[in-house]
Amino acid sequence: MTADDNFLTLGDMSSIRGSSLQGFSELVDDLGADPWELLGDAGIDPAAVGDPESLITARSVLSVMENAARATGTPDFGRRLAQRQGIEILGVLGIAARSSSTVGDALVAVDEHMATYSTELLARVDPQPEERLACFEWRLRTLDAVPHQQSAELALGVALRIFRVLAGDTFTPDVVLLRHPPLGDPAGYAEHFGCPVRFETDRHGFLFRRDLLHRPLSDDVAVHQLALRYLADQAIPADVDDRTPAAEVIRRMLPTGALSLEQVAAQLAVHPRSLQRQLAVQETTYQQLVDDTRRDEAARLLRDTDLPLAQIAHLLGYTEQSVFSRSCTRWFGTSPGRTRGVLREPQPS
Repeated sequence: MTADDNFLTLGDMSSIRGSSLQGFSELVDDLGADPWELLGDAGIDPAAVGDPESLITARSVLSVMENAARATGTPDFGRRLAQRQGIEILGVLGIAARSSSTVGDALVAVDEHMATYSTELLARVDPQPEERLACFEWRLRTLDAVPHQQSAELALGVALRIFRVLAGDTFTPDVVLLRHPPLGDPAGYAEHFGCPVRFETDRHGFLFRRDLLHRPLSDDVAVHQLALRYLADQAIPADVDDRTPAAEVIRRMLPTGALSLEQVAAQLAVHPRSLQRQLAVQETTYQQLVDDTRRDEAARLLRDTDLPLAQIAHLLGYTEQSVFSRSCTRWFGTSPGRTRGVLREPQPS
């Protein structure tokens, strides 16, 4: 099995609303490329594009965004598309957010009901009570190993516009965080987001003043409750198993090397035996989950960063680079250096 074969097995059934590509065809056409060819190559029905009632596989959306950037010669394609989208792409979820009591409540509603928009996306706020700034983070549940730099920049651009609807037109993050290197001129990022941008960080998101979470909104209780009742019946059937929370904790703890079952269970507020039983139901074990998480994180770091192999080994929780090399050969059938080259080749739609 090659590195490419591994990535074709991750989360192929996760979905996203067609409104996620609102404005896509017009933007591609304006940039001088053929949107219908790009959509066809990605297996996307053109009629679904921009339609909030249609579902598209998340993998197809990630693919068509990367291919569109290449076809149009536009490194900032995702940020450009973000200018054509806003809170309206969320449908009733956007109504639930705008009718919340506070900005913080609105963001909680988005987090809790994101599955009505996509089973693949996570968009949540960590208030970081011990820090000066709160953190908004966007990420994928199952498709992290698939190239998605353009989709990440689209997501943060749209998130910024949604924050401005909720918190006022003058809202600007303190700093934007991106996991990948700059795509094109770095100066264009500060101009787009209106603040400094840090590249090759550990997350996609941005930091903002925590007191913003307490800013009051309309507090239209009747509309808010009606929207929530509607959303409760509209969740997209998910193809995401119960391993996701544990895998996320493991991913965050990898660099510390503190990866015992007991430590991860403590972070999840469950008994270690309960965690073992839950994983057994999912036909896996704790050690297998750690290995799978390391593999996916290794793929991301090799593909999206130019970090030295020794540093990647450390971020994966290995004390020796040689152990990382052996694991890489087991996962992908070749050395870390060659795997990096394979991962950076264009991926099939």
